[in-house]
Amino acid sequence: MRNIKLTIAYDGTDYSGWQRQKNAITVQEEIERRLQIITNNPVSLIGAGRTDTGVHARGMIANFHTETAIPCPTLIKGLNGLLPRSIRIMDACEEVRGFHARFSAKAKTYTYSLFTGSVQPPMQRLYSVHLPHLPQQASLHPCLEKITGTHDFASFEASGSRDLNAPSVRGSVRTFYEATFTKIATETYQFQFTADGFLRHMVRNIVGTLLETGKGRRSVLEFEQILQAKERSAAGPTAPAHGLVLEKIFY
Repeated sequence: MRNIKLTIAYDGTDYSGWQRQKNAITVQEEIERRLQIITNNPVSLIGAGRTDTGVHARGMIANFHTETAIPCPTLIKGLNGLLPRSIRIMDACEEVRGFHARFSAKAKTYTYSLFTGSVQPPMQRLYSVHLPHLPQQASLHPCLEKITGTHDFASFEASGSRDLNAPSVRGSVRTFYEATFTKIATETYQFQFTADGFLRHMVRNIVGTLLETGKGRRSVLEFEQILQAKERSAAGPTAPAHGLVLEKIFY
């Protein structure tokens, strides 16, 4: 039995996220259907995590177990020949038996892109959020410093995303290794977050709250108080999904 790791890129615009669902088209289901055709057996992909409807990925990782002898380069070619053009297998390799796309992961990097010009080019509308006025960076950077390190991020977790009474080692505690805001092109800026894990809607809720601070609607002190409150109702709105990209997963 082989354990195959896939590196996957996708445009999430037309999909109801990564995870297989009833009555919805998802990235996981699209790949599993093609894998079944190629291997002539049902295949269950193990994803490194979930992405929501409209969220994109450049480096999603998934693995599956199979008895097929198809070489990995042939597998890549066959899958990309069957998949819609919005999903591409960027790499495939054989891993050790114990590799698990989710539980073996050490950290993940997400980016969130903003276009700050007065008129957004149509080609960018699906991959960056239009914000006609540049946020006050003097407010953003101190807030980003506040979330770097290990904290309880309950204020930025989607309400009802998990059973709070269920036993959990970490709960809503996560460690941020990097949290930055930089200019990447003309009138285009990007948040980048690297952490040992992310709660549901966590990045989008952080960005939504940061943008309120950047617009002068909240102070840096208020942002810090939101982090300490550990209550979703204390934080700002959830930023739109289409600005978010899963960039890389570290093992």
